[in-house]
Amino acid sequence: MEQTSHPFSQLFLQLGLPADAQSICGFIEKHRPLPAGVDLSQAPFWTPAQAGFLCESLGADAEWSEVADQLSLALRVA
Repeated sequence: MEQTSHPFSQLFLQLGLPADAQSICGFIEKHRPLPAGVDLSQAPFWTPAQAGFLCESLGADAEWSEVADQLSLALRVA
């Protein structure tokens, strides 16, 4: 299966969030650090639809898994 790499901005658009660089940086700064024991899709700041999308995205070989993993890492850095 060929995997497509998406930039953060496209992930944020998929999540219904502002996707400009300043908004993405602001979101990450506001919501980090995400504790190590919390899965990205289980973070308390997502709507149910966003959490569902992220849960599916983090599945094996999912189209959005790479960029969702990158977002998870970015949210864990203090």
